[in-house]
Amino acid sequence: MRRPTSFDIAALAGVSQPTVSRALNNNPSVSESTRARVLAAAEQLNYKVDKNASALRRQQSQTLALLFFEEEGTATGAHINPFYLSMVGPMVRRCADRGYDLLISFQQLSSDWHVDFEDSRKADGIVLLGYGDYLKYRPRLEELVERNTHFVRWGSVESQLGTTVSSNNEQGGFEAVSHLLEEGNRNIAFVGTVSPAYPEFLDRWRGYCRALWTAGLVPDKQMQVEAAPTEEDGRKAVEELTRRGCTFDAIFATSDLAAIGAMHALQIAGRAIPDDVAVVGFDDIDSAQLTSPPLTSIRQNARVAGEALIETLLEAVEHGSAEDRLLPVQLIVRQSSVRRR
Repeated sequence: MRRPTSFDIAALAGVSQPTVSRALNNNPSVSESTRARVLAAAEQLNYKVDKNASALRRQQSQTLALLFFEEEGTATGAHINPFYLSMVGPMVRRCADRGYDLLISFQQLSSDWHVDFEDSRKADGIVLLGYGDYLKYRPRLEELVERNTHFVRWGSVESQLGTTVSSNNEQGGFEAVSHLLEEGNRNIAFVGTVSPAYPEFLDRWRGYCRALWTAGLVPDKQMQVEAAPTEEDGRKAVEELTRRGCTFDAIFATSDLAAIGAMHALQIAGRAIPDDVAVVGFDDIDSAQLTSPPLTSIRQNARVAGEALIETLLEAVEHGSAEDRLLPVQLIVRQSSVRRR
């Protein structure tokens, strides 16, 4: 028996063949009742949409690419923040809802990924995830803009290169440090990189400074230690603060991983958490609830973030452009920052 066609569906549903095409492609011009009738006829005929043929007609692949940038400089040679991994499920589901496949790839910042995905047309648009060094990969972003490539980044909105979806990092830093101040802490260390190369962390530093200024305190650069979002760097940061002779009663770390590493170092040194040193992280990854004591953190909603990235990219793909989006954050208070009264 021959395969059923859209003309067969049209005959069974009592509509025209163009209406069938529009209904199967979720065109908003088709009413819900007509779409339901077309889908019922397609199911009755066991009709399967040929995605490759549809994509060729539209000059689209119906595929989006998610590129993770591997971050060098750790003990294992590369690192992917667990928060990024938690976005993948929501992104896959949202792509499926919109009739797209999601191609996931790991890239080195030094590779020619920008040329590969543009020239081979593997995907209609690209989502970029990974901290990396923004100043190093900025030229690649400039090339994507010049090529009119549809892409969206997770990062800081102030870069003005392409479309960006971001959490409100500055507000998150402010809320974290304000909470520590409300708990009676006055000597709050900042564990994280402060550099234009890492604009998300720089925004969190700005929030840290704003909270101190609001409380009538002056930020002290001696209390800031460079740290990548890894447990190893969190441990080293506590060692560095100790080597400098800093007196600190709290730590705000720009990632949960660094905060967890800092907690380990404090416990090894015999300093109780939170009675001697209170700790707050950023991201609210799953393991933040499993530390001892459980870690207070600034929550970035992974589901909302993943869905926002896909919707923003599809807006650019389907309409030619999209607006930046700034997502809210939430302080999640746990035992690592609340001293017994």
